[in-house]
Formats: sequence, C-alpha cells, structure tokens
Amino acid sequence: MIRKYLLAGLFTLLPLVVTLWILKGIFTTLLDIFRGPLTWVAHLIQLPDPPTWALTFFSALATLLLLVLVGALMGNFIGRQLVTWLDELMLHLPVVKTIYGAIRQLMGAIQSGQSGSFTEVVLVEWPHPGSYTLAFVASRDCSWAIPGGQTMVAVYVPTAPNPTSGYVVMLEASKVRAVNLSADQALTWAVSGGVVVPEPPRDR
Repeated sequence: MIRKYLLAGLFTLLPLVVTLWILKGIFTTLLDIFRGPLTWVAHLIQLPDPPTWALTFFSALATLLLLVLVGALMGNFIGRQLVTWLDELMLHLPVVKTIYGAIRQLMGAIQSGQSGSFTEVVLVEWPHPGSYTLAFVASRDCSWAIPGGQTMVAVYVPTAPNPTSGYVVMLEASKVRAVNLSADQALTWAVSGGVVVPEPPRDR
C-alpha cells in the first residue's frame, strides 16, 4: 500500500518538480542578464542596488513582455521576417553560430524527423556493457569518420531531464537493436527520468 502511494505521489509531483527545476534555471539566467542593466539604471537615478526580489520581479515582467512581443510579431509578415533576420544573424556570429545552429538543427530534427533522422528509436548498450538505454538513429553511415564505417550507426542518446544535452555515439550496427516505439514516447521516457514507461506496442 505504501509503495502504491509513493508511486502515485511520484507520478503526480514529477512533472511539477521538473517544470520548477527548468523555470529556476531560466530565471537564474534571466537574473544574470538583467542584473547589470537594472543596477546601472538604479545608479543612474541614484538608488541603491535593487534587491533580489526586485530583480526577480522585473526579470519575470521582462520575460512576459518579450514572449508577448515575439508572439505578436510572429502573427504578421514583418515580424516573421524580423525573426528570420535574427536567425540568420545568429548563424553568422563566430562561436555563437556553432552552438545556436547545432541546437536549432537538433530540435528541428527531433520534432520533425528531418531527412529521416531521429525518427527511429533503438536500444543500445550505454554507458557500459550490460546497461541499456534508448537512443535515436542519426545516421547509418560513419565512413566519413572511421574507415569501414559503412557498417556503423551514429546514435543520439538523450539525457534526463534535458534531452538536448545528450551524447552522440558511433556503434556497430549489430549492437543497435530496433524497438517499436515512437520518437515522442522515447523523448517522454528520457525527460521523465525513466518514470513514464511507454505503452507496450499494439499489434497492427
């Protein structure tokens, strides 16, 4: 009975805890971004350094205004064009383009299965023999990296709870097992830390 209640409580609270953890990371980043400008404005009007609660409040307010502004801009042609120009700018900045471009392509591939990548879910031994995890097939030809790599498969192993900070591993095709799961099911399993178990496949 206690085990049942523990599992019920875990399943109930896990989405909230993960959401709060992600929001905490976002707001901590925003605090770091807005701390300098807000402190500068306070000094400009001869006020003391703003307290943490003020930084948090104005950071949240600025974030909401930014989201509303971006949402409004995406509703018209000019706004979409501005976002496109911003995207192109990010992709032309040294160092930034590498990080931004990689994350952009990764998320696009996971969401839409570009060029057939990240649509096939497989089971691989990771991080050592005898332990297994789910991964996505990124490419079935690694000859560009390893002589004879035509028989190797590049897989992406997502991490929990942030699937964008995973690992890319090249494995022999014989060590990669296909599983009857969708990309959404595999991502949900990874983000939940293995708590949300995918439903068993149905006979077609």
